[in-house]
Amino acid sequence: MKSFPMFIRTTGRRVLIVGGGEQAAQKARLILKTDAHLVLVSPELDAELSTLVASGRAEQIAGPLTSALFEGAAMTFVATGCPGLDAAVHALVTAARCPVNVVDQPDLCDLTTPSIVDRDPVVVAIGTEGTAPVLGRQIKTEIEQMLIPNLGGLAALAGRLRSAVAARVPREGRREFWRWVFADAPRDSWTRGAERDAARLIKDAVAAGGAPATTTIGSIAYVGAGPGARDLLTLRAVQRLQEADVVFYDRLVEPEVLELARRDADRVFVGKVVGAHAWPQERIDAAVVAEARKGRRVVRLKSGDPGIFGRLDEELRAAAVAGIATEIVPGVTAACAAAARLDRPLTKRGETDTVVLATARSQKDGSIPDLERHVQPGTTLAIYMGASAVGEISERLLSANVPPDTPVDIVADASKSGEVRVTTTVSGMARTMSASGIGGCAVIFVTLPRSLRGRMGHPETRVPGRAVGRVAGS
Repeated sequence: MKSFPMFIRTTGRRVLIVGGGEQAAQKARLILKTDAHLVLVSPELDAELSTLVASGRAEQIAGPLTSALFEGAAMTFVATGCPGLDAAVHALVTAARCPVNVVDQPDLCDLTTPSIVDRDPVVVAIGTEGTAPVLGRQIKTEIEQMLIPNLGGLAALAGRLRSAVAARVPREGRREFWRWVFADAPRDSWTRGAERDAARLIKDAVAAGGAPATTTIGSIAYVGAGPGARDLLTLRAVQRLQEADVVFYDRLVEPEVLELARRDADRVFVGKVVGAHAWPQERIDAAVVAEARKGRRVVRLKSGDPGIFGRLDEELRAAAVAGIATEIVPGVTAACAAAARLDRPLTKRGETDTVVLATARSQKDGSIPDLERHVQPGTTLAIYMGASAVGEISERLLSANVPPDTPVDIVADASKSGEVRVTTTVSGMARTMSASGIGGCAVIFVTLPRSLRGRMGHPETRVPGRAVGRVAGS
């Protein structure tokens, strides 16, 4: 290492920034994360810095500049924007033996500013010794994904309770106590956003004189894997994958998404395929619950959003009967991803003010649900799982007085490498689907702008939809 990483105390100390423009403001934003006394050294300040002075968060010194000004300061940033002036100020700061950072002049820097992941009081600093700041920012992004946003709150609570732990928990049990706090039930509750429950668990354990016996009940997180691309997962989804002991997934989850899980996590393929489930839903429910009962952190990874056409209600009921804590982590649903790939919104002011997410696969007898009730001018109709029934969907829409030339967009495997997008009409959608070879995971968009009101007639005059394609005897 050419630079030794350490943290510099700022409480009760001055940090000076020489300069009054945008470069100085960037450094000020960084130092405002600390409790340092911020001193802005410049005769003129931009609007942002002037506001800091007016609010009392910073002090302004207009001049003159002397070496004495920098004596005893924790550090100084020089950011005048003028290389010659920066060098002159650097000489004054160095004479005062104050650590200095001169913006964009690494040869004049005693200090370099790292990329920071802030979970105060937990702080992670990433430095590249000035060689590759872009790489430092990329590493920061990866660590941001790893650490839950509220992690600092748990660390702060632990800090407030340290004296109580020292008084009530025997010395030989303290290491295990803190391991339990940061790796067991309290951490799990805090991660789910149940901070009060976590605090109660910790305080009860302090009162009892130590960590409780290890629980045998784990937890289940129903995580939305999004439409396919791994960079469309939420930060929380990535965090749950990295915390999981076991991950249950099906064929719609991309391999690159699974790579985000812990390397030592068990991966269980439940084999769900549209129209043919290698694992019946009841078996999936039982397997997920059984793993949680072992005290494991379970992720049930579902394509798109777990709460949209994912039979989540059945899995939640199974977990509730077993008394297992659950969490739902939303994901980008297929309709949103597909619309984005079409470079179009799902709603348009004055034309479509309603979005309907419908499925062609929700009936136990295999029939298509009643799509006709959603056919209203001003609606964008997004139909999931309709590839195999596109002919019947077309007939139903036509029977509901939807004009044959109404535009239809079909997106298959949105955001995946094999994505296919086609544009057609209500009358031609079956032919187009067949010609394009689309099958399986596709979203069918039927756009019914308000301008169709005259052509579609009033709802009470529409021809009722025909119940076609039903299983015999239904």
